[in-house]
Formats: sequence, C-alpha cells, structure tokens
Amino acid sequence: MASNRIDRISEEVLKALAESIRSVKDPRVQNGLVSVTHCEVTNDLRYAKVFISVLGSEEQAKEVMKGLKSASGFLRREVGHKVQLRYAPELVFTLDTSIVHGAHISEVLHELDREGKLGGHEE
Repeated sequence: MASNRIDRISEEVLKALAESIRSVKDPRVQNGLVSVTHCEVTNDLRYAKVFISVLGSEEQAKEVMKGLKSASGFLRREVGHKVQLRYAPELVFTLDTSIVHGAHISEVLHELDREGKLGGHEE
C-alpha cells in the first residue's frame, strides 16, 4: 500500500518539476531541450532522485545540470507548493543518457541496414 503512495507521489513530483523547470530563468537550463524522464522518491519522502534528459551536446548537458543544481532551492519550493507535501523532498538530479544511447543504437542499426549488413532482409 505504501508503495502505491510513493509511486503516486513520485509521479506528482515528476509532473510538478517538468512544469517548474520551464520557469527557471537560468540561461544554462534554457539553453538545451530539457525533460524529466523519471523520478524516484525515497520511502521517507526526504529525497527525490530526478532523471534529466538533455537534447544537445555533452557540454550543454553538463551546463544544464549545473543550472538545475543552482536552481534546486527554487524548484524544491515549487514542488512543495504544487504537490502539497508537508516537507518537499530534496532534489538530486541525475543525467539520463538512455535516450541518447537509444538514438545512437537506432542510427547504427539503420546504417547497417542501408549497407545490407543486417541479416533477415534477404529477398
């Protein structure tokens, strides 16, 4: 039962953060296309591990992460108001590179298919 509550709170924190990140004025955060891909709130509701995906270069991703860390107090306050928890969880941002890896794998497979090196398409 508690797991369902934690999952629901994690989802609410994710939605609130996705909304709040757009209002961050830091140019480092506004520079790249930033999205919140996943959020895990601890059972005691003290911490929220937030997975961030950045569409752009590795350098842009590092700058976005620095900007988010700098804006974490503002974002924590916003999440607290929107999710209506007694204490807003401390936000721990982690770069999620799974989308970039997936795109790279897709690109490699597409290239192999074009070159005819991918099996299964024999006619």
